[in-house]
Amino acid sequence: MFTALYDEHACGDFVARARVHTSFLQGVPLGRRYFRALAPLYPRAFESFDLSAYDLVISSTTSWAKGVITSPSAIHICYINTPSRFLFAYEGYVGGFGVGALAKPLVARLAQWDRRAALRPTAFVANSRNVANRVRSLYGRDAYVLPCPVDVERFGVARGEGEYFLVLSRLLPYKRIDLAIDAAAMTGARLIVAGEGPAAGALRRRARGTTAEVIGWVPDSQIAALVAGAKAVIVPGEEDFGLVPLEAAACGRPAIALRRGGAVETIIEGQTGLFFDEPSAASLAQAMRAFDPSKFESARLRSHAEQFAPARFIQRLRALVDEIAQHGEDGARRSIAIDNVPASGA
Repeated sequence: MFTALYDEHACGDFVARARVHTSFLQGVPLGRRYFRALAPLYPRAFESFDLSAYDLVISSTTSWAKGVITSPSAIHICYINTPSRFLFAYEGYVGGFGVGALAKPLVARLAQWDRRAALRPTAFVANSRNVANRVRSLYGRDAYVLPCPVDVERFGVARGEGEYFLVLSRLLPYKRIDLAIDAAAMTGARLIVAGEGPAAGALRRRARGTTAEVIGWVPDSQIAALVAGAKAVIVPGEEDFGLVPLEAAACGRPAIALRRGGAVETIIEGQTGLFFDEPSAASLAQAMRAFDPSKFESARLRSHAEQFAPARFIQRLRALVDEIAQHGEDGARRSIAIDNVPASGA
């Protein structure tokens, strides 16, 4: 496993440390804490890995890992969670960190590298149709669609109707968690916001005097209980895939989400959640008022989440890898069955 930076605190026992190869950035003082500031160095970091001994490379990326350099004969399959956000959401993403126009020359150079790097993988596998469409639009390449795995066994089906609404997210500006806080203030509903990120301070200030509480980072061991205690999870921004609604469904809890992006693919309206149509606090508040937990069956929610179980993901990924390795990208596209992609409502 090759990665730019490795943080044992964040990764826990996910992978044995002896298997992890890090880049020169691992030695940068405070680099793991201020990893976003190292963005200009990530292209060089990933290109510096010597992967010449490998016949198959699978990268998992939002920006940088797709740019690794492999031997000419190697198969490189890139599992892409989204194209680089600075390509299609500059103001909401880069501008959201308060650097805006100051970063444009640097980001322009990174964007040039990013588009060149997108030519390197043999094939792309996207985590959603939403992301596959972005890959086609931004990189001019097709992508297979294989939804992310959900660790359903981590969650037990909860009892009762829950006590609060929950946002479980990285605290970044484009996540639009401000809408959830404002909607909670409008409705008087209790809201818990769990997660960490650079927007934490601003969100805590916004929540003062309201029925919302920003509790910060929550250990993995406590997340299942936090979801189990919720009435519903709220997804206030446009997500690439929509993992949190599936984690909630595994716990028998529905979701309320913006009708955009990957959440449209992971929520079945009226069965596993509700949508609100406009990215505004008023639209979300209306959905929260209309929410009736008695209309959602925990068994149906759990069954929906189980479609995305890790075992099914592994089976489908192996089938894709085998086909691409044997027949190349075009051959695999002809021979992979459509039911390798679970459809919403299936």
